[in-house]
Amino acid sequence: MDVHPVIPLLLEKGTSWGLRLVGVVVALVIAWILAGWVKRAVLRSIGERLDLMVGTFLANLARYAVLTGAVLSCLGVFGIQTTSFAAILGALGLAVGLSFQGTLSNFAAGIMLLVFRPFKVGDVVDVAGEIGTVRELELFTTEIVSPDHRRIILPNGEIVKNKIVNITHYPTRRVEVAVGTAYHADIDETRRVLEGVVASVEGGLADPPPQVFLAALGASSVDWKLRAHAKTEHYWDVHQRLIRDAKTALDAARIAIPFPQRELHLHPDTRAALGR
Repeated sequence: MDVHPVIPLLLEKGTSWGLRLVGVVVALVIAWILAGWVKRAVLRSIGERLDLMVGTFLANLARYAVLTGAVLSCLGVFGIQTTSFAAILGALGLAVGLSFQGTLSNFAAGIMLLVFRPFKVGDVVDVAGEIGTVRELELFTTEIVSPDHRRIILPNGEIVKNKIVNITHYPTRRVEVAVGTAYHADIDETRRVLEGVVASVEGGLADPPPQVFLAALGASSVDWKLRAHAKTEHYWDVHQRLIRDAKTALDAARIAIPFPQRELHLHPDTRAALGR
């Protein structure tokens, strides 16, 4: 029986395209592995001369460059000319730019964060309503780890648009604790006791000097603020010690720490109804 002439042609084309497809898949897998290796190599080489955030950003950029080159090369296997492909991309550039303006703005914001350096990897920051430790600056996003160990991915554009508070930028921070004392307590004696607390708190720094500040006459207490400086990494330890030491010292000096109280006056009819 004669075989239709189209069938051998289809078999030949199918075999050819099948082999090409297998080759492309293998090439893409190799490119993926190579891109990861390039990223690690760039990170190791740059990380020795620059800080981790710059190294991570450039390493990710190198990884995407390898993957992009691999994809363009694979297109040539199927007869798609990269020059024509580039021309098509250029013609569609406006449409793509409009469609991905959010992504492109995140990329531009990443460049701005890399250039102006408002924070670095390891800093504790308050950005876009989130507080955490900066772990990595990607091309389009920044990863931070919250104090309760949640992974938070923030678009770079959102970070740039909002206020950035770098909590650990400086080597020292001021610790401030509010304390309320009873109105019948002697003001000068209270100040003497509290000044002794801030001067002797463990982890507190002598420069800048500690301070006891009379803040206000509150509704039920005389309000004070205790201020001491500490190394940034010891901030919370000194904060806890300052509260504890203030309570212990005031108790030892028999200076009361009042709490809000209310007097309730009942109407005579209400007292009668209650049997009082």
